[in-house]
Amino acid sequence: MKQFWFKTLFGVFIVMGLSVAVFLSPRQAEAFQGASTPVGVFITVANPPDGTNVRNGPSSVAYGPPIGHLNPGDVVPAIGRTSGGDWVQIEFSAGANGTGWVYSPNVVLSGGELRVVESPPTPAPLITATIDPTLAAAFNIQPTQTRMPTFTPPPPLEVPQFTDANQGPSFLGTSGIFILGLAVVGSVGLLISYLWQK
Repeated sequence: MKQFWFKTLFGVFIVMGLSVAVFLSPRQAEAFQGASTPVGVFITVANPPDGTNVRNGPSSVAYGPPIGHLNPGDVVPAIGRTSGGDWVQIEFSAGANGTGWVYSPNVVLSGGELRVVESPPTPAPLITATIDPTLAAAFNIQPTQTRMPTFTPPPPLEVPQFTDANQGPSFLGTSGIFILGLAVVGSVGLLISYLWQK
């Protein structure tokens, strides 16, 4: 009995799923056929996975922040390209004159070749760089005034002259006489001991 109810419920779900698919298929086909196929040259967003930014000019720095975003798979008519081919100009309602710029490695070009267009002028910077006077004063260092070094010549070198205090021979001084006395006593002792042994 349980198998009967299971098979019955399973069959009902299959019939409901098929009927929903039959009703939705024609609507989806009409929606797909109703989508306009671009004529002429167009781009399709391919990279990166989160899409690409649309800018006012062919630079990610000089033209300020992005003015819009395109998701992967979006198809947009293309107008022109930069001379290097790095940026593509597209039709974009939020941009200046109804145009915008996308980075060419992020899109795939289809439908022909693009002409080279002139880049729009870069906008004036919104903020003028100013220097904080308090901060500038911290780095404004005045050198200390000092005298230049001068050369002072050294005093003349005086070489001392030594003179001998004793005018006589140096060996007859006090220490010389003492040494001479010891030599005489030693000689006499040597002579006595030599004679004593004989």
